[in-house]
Amino acid sequence: MPVLLPTSRTRGHAKAAGARHAQDHAKDHAQDHAVVIAGGGPTGLMLAAELALAHVDVAVVERRAHQELVGTRAGGLHARSIEILDQRGVADRFMREGQITQLAGFAWTRLDISDLPTRHAYGLALRQSHIERILADWVSELAVPIYRSREVTGFAQDETGIDVTLSGGETLRANYLVGCDGGRSLVRKAAGVDFAGTDPTLSNLMAEVEMRDEPAWGLRHDALGFHGLSKTESGRVLVVVTEATLDRTGAPGPRDLSDALVAVYGTDFGLHNPSWISRFTDAARQAGSYRSGRVLLAGDAAHIHHSVGGQGLNIGVQDAVNLGWKLARVVKGLSPETLLDTYHAERHPVGARTLRNTMAQIALLRRGEDGLKAAREIVSELLAMDAPRQRFGAMMSGLDVHYDLGQGHALLGRRMPDLDLTVDGRPLRLFTLLHGARGLLLDFGKAGNIDMTPWADRIDLVEADYHGAWELPSIGQVAAPKAVLVRPDGHVAWVGDESQDGLADAMTRWFGPASD
Repeated sequence: MPVLLPTSRTRGHAKAAGARHAQDHAKDHAQDHAVVIAGGGPTGLMLAAELALAHVDVAVVERRAHQELVGTRAGGLHARSIEILDQRGVADRFMREGQITQLAGFAWTRLDISDLPTRHAYGLALRQSHIERILADWVSELAVPIYRSREVTGFAQDETGIDVTLSGGETLRANYLVGCDGGRSLVRKAAGVDFAGTDPTLSNLMAEVEMRDEPAWGLRHDALGFHGLSKTESGRVLVVVTEATLDRTGAPGPRDLSDALVAVYGTDFGLHNPSWISRFTDAARQAGSYRSGRVLLAGDAAHIHHSVGGQGLNIGVQDAVNLGWKLARVVKGLSPETLLDTYHAERHPVGARTLRNTMAQIALLRRGEDGLKAAREIVSELLAMDAPRQRFGAMMSGLDVHYDLGQGHALLGRRMPDLDLTVDGRPLRLFTLLHGARGLLLDFGKAGNIDMTPWADRIDLVEADYHGAWELPSIGQVAAPKAVLVRPDGHVAWVGDESQDGLADAMTRWFGPASD
């Protein structure tokens, strides 16, 4: 498939374009970009940043006129997401505004991951509205244009690219379109990608309101499902309540919330002045393929599930980091388009596992029956034991993700730990070496032992010393390698000894053929 060259422009020109309002963009009949991203939520913004770091001409199409988000939605970042942001040198921006906490849990059993081998053995309580704002500021710094007050309404693929039609009447020409446009993704539907799964068995309302009467604080289980009333930072009441019926759909209003509260508590506590009300279910669906020609899917466009466990935003961000560097290499003509097939191969199983664990949690939490209560208590007892707690904690926090890259060292396919290295006699954190989103070849053997000159334009070779233990979450200590090839997403692509067997093949597979 021929490569469509991105529009040439200086960084200064791009920065101006990034700041331009959608109405200014509308003056042009068409703007060419190498990649167009439908959706400017956390997944779309993270993908835009990854592509911009790789110097790819990328643009985001976002229906909102500004980044402000009404409603609570996701409430934090898990450990692996914090690591990913740390790999790009921006984790501190989020840490300054969030609250460090033990965020991981399974079916309302808290999972303390403070003893897992990671620099970030915790989660970060931070609302999605803040997460999006910080990401959007970063993306703006990277000079990514955002077409606001626009939606992707259709597209047409051909042999050399894809024409993307926007709601304002514009057409954007690109190499690839990535649907990050949510669970009702128009991009996915227009591409004809199957979205198989299970229909909802429960419907929850979530809202932030004021109440004239004192609420019945805390969690509650009954025959309808699970419910909770808690106080927000602003002193208002955060409501989560299971509705008595699945018949009500669409945008909920105060009457829906009042009826649901009365059905559970016998009163609505005089609720008034709602900031927002949202409805979500336990429907669990996953795209049959994350790629259809020049169209790719990420985040909720690729998988939906109940919010229990707080995994949705996090795996969407991790989808983006897996896809971004691969898409950049293909767009630039440095790697064959078959590299994009590894995105589905690696991330589809992660999404499937997330659907599985959320369905298991909802099965335990669904009702307040005696049998389910006993099952929850037994699961809680099991998760209080160290080995199960560590294993489930690593799963729920995203630290145990393992891509199947074949047989070999335990590191292969897993996240590279953020080691405290010594480079040229100076201390250096490993994640610092990933800030540029390039490949990294770490040589822990004799200086000058590895020759990777043909790939020097895309992989950084660093000779380093490390004398500490090598330890992985839920696995434990592993043998110290002589050399490690790390992909831009932080996962290990090759582990070597003195022989360097397989290194050239690994560099070719992930970073393209050797340069002449």
